[in-house]
Amino acid sequence: MENLGGSIWAAAVLLFFLMDPLGNIPILLSVLKGISPKRQRIIILRELFIALGVLILFLFTGEALLDFMHIKQESVTIAGGIILLIIGLRLIFPRSEGVIGKQPSGEPFVVPIAIPMIAGPSVLAMLILMTKNEPHQITNWFFAVIIAWAMTAILLLMAPFLYRILKERGLAAIERLMGMLLVMMAVQMLSNGIKVIF
Repeated sequence: MENLGGSIWAAAVLLFFLMDPLGNIPILLSVLKGISPKRQRIIILRELFIALGVLILFLFTGEALLDFMHIKQESVTIAGGIILLIIGLRLIFPRSEGVIGKQPSGEPFVVPIAIPMIAGPSVLAMLILMTKNEPHQITNWFFAVIIAWAMTAILLLMAPFLYRILKERGLAAIERLMGMLLVMMAVQMLSNGIKVIF
């Protein structure tokens, strides 16, 4: 039972890092600039629930998609490692347009908050990887998604407050630390995938 809980929390932390809510706070505030605080909260909640729907859909259909495409487990492991490595490096060495790239203006709907800020390609790829590697733990991964999403929701709803407290430098420092952890996870995943092949 202890291992079960550990795997849920380990997966939840990994998914939380990939969702990168702290790194997305400045982008979120920029996207919602000029909208009333009450309307901002409604938009954030709406986008969070859309993102949750997308995450759960990928969680339960990801393995079937891979089987349909005849993609082997080690290929998914290596691909997941490469994606983690890229995201981790972007967190450590940020670009002016942010981790998710340049976004369209106007009141957001689905893009860019739900997708790709919360349910981004790296998170979706990781869900596919998790279900492909350990399909019998689908219930664990479901709870991991809920935990990671809930932590992300809390931080995004607190975005204006956190930005005032931590400022841009504080958020950047935390984001770089998360990037370092993702790079280490990526190296481990790549190593595991290469070992299976050779």
